[in-house]
Amino acid sequence: MIPVANPDIGEKELSYVIDAIKSGWISSQGEYIRRFENKFAKFVGTKYGIAVSSGTAALHLALLALGIKEGDEVLVPDLTFASPANMVVVTGARPVFVDVTKTYWCIDPEEIRRKITNRTKAIIVVHLYGNPAKMDEILEIANDYGLYIIEDAAEAHGAEFKGKKVGSLGHVGIFSFYGNKIITTGEGGMVVTNDQEIAEEVRLLRDHGMRPRYWHIRVGFNYRMTNIQAAIGLAQLERINELLDKKRRIAKLYSELLSDVSGILPHPEMRWAKNSYWLYSILIEREKFGLSRDQVMQFLYKNGIETRKFFYPLHIMPIYKQFVKENETFRNSTFLHERGLNLPSGPKISDEEILKVCETLLSLRTLTKK
Repeated sequence: MIPVANPDIGEKELSYVIDAIKSGWISSQGEYIRRFENKFAKFVGTKYGIAVSSGTAALHLALLALGIKEGDEVLVPDLTFASPANMVVVTGARPVFVDVTKTYWCIDPEEIRRKITNRTKAIIVVHLYGNPAKMDEILEIANDYGLYIIEDAAEAHGAEFKGKKVGSLGHVGIFSFYGNKIITTGEGGMVVTNDQEIAEEVRLLRDHGMRPRYWHIRVGFNYRMTNIQAAIGLAQLERINELLDKKRRIAKLYSELLSDVSGILPHPEMRWAKNSYWLYSILIEREKFGLSRDQVMQFLYKNGIETRKFFYPLHIMPIYKQFVKENETFRNSTFLHERGLNLPSGPKISDEEILKVCETLLSLRTLTKK
């Protein structure tokens, strides 16, 4: 089975982990945590980086550090993994779902303006599948209305908007280092910011709200990363340009092989963006291809190829129905979900495996025309 994604772990990662273990600092203190935080912040282009236990924990801490609370509203793209909406709910605030664009799959600036109310306090911008959102327009809107921007770059390490890395453009950025991400620590995340007060608040809340030790000035959390995880993360970060180059080469090969296949729309890259292609993703147009996305998935699986459908739009899930107005529609997120397919695109995939995926798709396309 060709997997959708798998980590690229090498000798450097193993060496750093062994060193961390030998140091005796295996839990949430140690030299690797500090080094990973500093180097990751430098890579993104921010002053501060705070390592945490997951991307979800990073979102929670970012919202709390910005003072999001009960009675507030936070705008969230309708097409995303559930973490942004869940963490807004956990703070007591209300998630307000916003449709995405059909062209580059991220939150639609025009729809953002329509959804702002006097209770809106922040916008969570998700750079979906490595696609940067249209940050200049979103920043202008946030400035006009006095709103915070949280960049969810969990899937977009190294992606750029007009030459600047995503995660560095809003008030706070968050990243995930889950096992299938561009760089991984197994589980883990990072909060990045240029604001010293936000950074200090995140650090305080990450560590039980203690200041000084064992004196709790806030109700906090245990959202710390371990030194062993940070050792893996640092080794991965030192290879990130190599890993990003692999991702872009994979995307280029897929796009070349699938560019002329009727009914397949390749992963977009806008002229103002540099995509990091967390997963190489396509849209299947049933009317032209002859089969639905789900039928294509089934055929690929039978031929030893794992795929993944796009995230479900948040507005269709029963747990979020209370946040959706009657007759409210999200045409683009629904359109993309019904057609979206993530192809195998981990950094260890070979050209031969990519060729097999494309040849299998082409053979299926041929069968539908007979």
